[in-house]
Amino acid sequence: MVALLARLSLPGQREPGARRRPHPALLAAAAAAAVSVLSLLGLGLAVVVVQALDPSGGLPVAGSTRLAGQLWLLAQGGGITLPSGPVVLPPLLLTLALAWGLSSAGRGVVRVCDLTGGRPAGGVVAAVAGTHTALALLLGLAVDRPGAAVDLLRVAVGCLLLAGLASGWGVLRESGLLGALPGPVRPLGRAVLAGLLAALALGLGMVAVALASDAGGYATLSDSLGGSAAGAVGLLALCALLLPNAAVAAIGLAAGPGFAVGSGTLVSVHGVTLGAVPALPLLAALPDTQAVPLLAFASQAVPALAGLVAGATLGRRLGDTEGGSVVAALWGVLAGALLGLTCGVLAWLAGGSLGDGALAQVGAPPVTTGLAVAAQAGIAAALGAAVARWRSLG
Repeated sequence: MVALLARLSLPGQREPGARRRPHPALLAAAAAAAVSVLSLLGLGLAVVVVQALDPSGGLPVAGSTRLAGQLWLLAQGGGITLPSGPVVLPPLLLTLALAWGLSSAGRGVVRVCDLTGGRPAGGVVAAVAGTHTALALLLGLAVDRPGAAVDLLRVAVGCLLLAGLASGWGVLRESGLLGALPGPVRPLGRAVLAGLLAALALGLGMVAVALASDAGGYATLSDSLGGSAAGAVGLLALCALLLPNAAVAAIGLAAGPGFAVGSGTLVSVHGVTLGAVPALPLLAALPDTQAVPLLAFASQAVPALAGLVAGATLGRRLGDTEGGSVVAALWGVLAGALLGLTCGVLAWLAGGSLGDGALAQVGAPPVTTGLAVAAQAGIAAALGAAVARWRSLG
């Protein structure tokens, strides 16, 4: 009996050699700080290298670092007020990279600490979002200048939303809480995601075709900006960061409302109005004449194709007890509506302004784009879900 009692552990007593698990909130804060600092250092190093290789001198190290910090803040919904007006246009590729890093941070903390409940998972999300937002505000204060004032309110809201949503998604996936969702909610989410990825892939294809058809215009724009090979690399990197923005604009064109590059340039299936645009090589994809290009007419199939992908995904993933083809078609209508809502949100995120006056509006209109995609994708998704469900049930 004495030997048995000796082997029993007292409250708060750990076994010899047992490793103490780190506190989830502290570990989450450290992970968020690591993602924020490493992403900022990587972006800053890239800008510094490009500027250092410019034989004409380029920006000094301090100026390059400040520029990298401003890009980092813009990617998260921040705004920079220049003498020409407010600049609010997030490079979405950088936004996606930051979201992936923050999501991985949340997943890593859950895996290391073996968290399962909703309350500790919420603590991890709060720690990641709070730490990331605090570091972003400190950076905003550091790069704020009289000629380039940082909108700290936009920085706080944007960083809090990005970090909260990204880390929350990672925590939900790793903790298994997604498995507790009722009914066809999980298949519905997968269907919307599949339709969105299909729409973005088709939008990128449209941009690639438009650039390939006017490769001479791209080269002319690049040459007109002058500079060395390092400057060309910098411009190419900037265009790459803005590629998702261009893909979302292409979705707006495919849906019908089109997109604008300032008040003087509007491209839609109903007509083309050309005006002065910034000397960015990516804008060589714009039409050269007032005539609506053939690509714009062909692109009108994009919302329907995205809806078919969403519907087929939904029909294949519904459970055996979740109804037949008619029920799947109704869920398909909802999937198409959610896909339209997501595209509208993306259009809002991908657009913005490049100053006052002529460039105060850039991108596709969010509300009309979302409604147009929802109407077209909803019908296609209902048909795709019904057919896929009928085939899966045999």
